[in-house]
This record gives sequence, C-alpha cells and structure tokens, in this order.
Amino acid sequence: MGKKRQRSRRGFTAEFKAQIVELCRRDDHTVAQVVREYDLTDTAVRNWIRQADLDAGTRSDERAELAALRRQNRQLQEDVDILKRATAFFVRETR
Repeated sequence: MGKKRQRSRRGFTAEFKAQIVELCRRDDHTVAQVVREYDLTDTAVRNWIRQADLDAGTRSDERAELAALRRQNRQLQEDVDILKRATAFFVRETR
C-alpha cells in the first residue's frame, strides 16, 4: 500500500472560514458534504466551527453547564448510595 500524499498547507481568509461554518450550520448541508464540495479536511472545518462557537461564547457556557451537571449527578449518585445502605441497615435491624 502506498502512502497517502500529504497536502500542502493552504491559507484561508476569515471570511471564507465564516462562510464554510455558516454552510455547515444550515440544515441543507452536512460537514461531510461541505468538506467534499470545497476539498477541505474534516478536521479543519470542525476546528473552524469549534472556534466560531468559542468566539460567539456559546461553547464556554455549555462547558460550564456540563461541569455543573456532572457535579450534581455525582452528588445525587452519592445520595442514592447512602440511602441504599441506610435501607439495608434498617431492614437488617427490624428482622
């Protein structure tokens, strides 16, 4: 099997990247379609989308919310575990 030929590094303007991100966000185009149509790499386009989300401030809010939900989930799991042990204790004591 032959090695895949490495692409030369290309530069893109901010306007082009913004257009590609907008195309990917529309319902009639997927990232894969845009990548094929414009001969781009999947990784580059996904990085542009991620950066656009960070610039817009939407991604950081989601991360903070996700971290808070994970903390809450962990606390609730601990509470459930404590209640299970308490239930088992009282079942043994009443017999």
